Amino acid sequence: MNTPSLMVQALSMLGALFCLIAYIGHQAHWLNARKVTYNLLNVLGSGVLAYIAFRPFQAGFWVMETLWGVTSLYGLYKAFTSQK
Repeated sequence: MNTPSLMVQALSMLGALFCLIAYIGHQAHWLNARKVTYNLLNVLGSGVLAYIAFRPFQAGFWVMETLWGVTSLYGLYKAFTSQK
């Protein structure tokens, strides 16, 4: 098994950090799940992690992060369209 490069490790940490900031922010009531910031953090984080999971292909991780990203994109769309 190949050891991931330092760049891949840094990117995966960044992606995880984005998702965790959104999650912790929501749990601590700093972020609202219906707002742009929360969903943008999830889209960015899950997008990075889905990309990392694609090479080498890790099916379960890739499916989870891709669906997380698609769901967050929908939430981002709803957040943008509900703003006045």
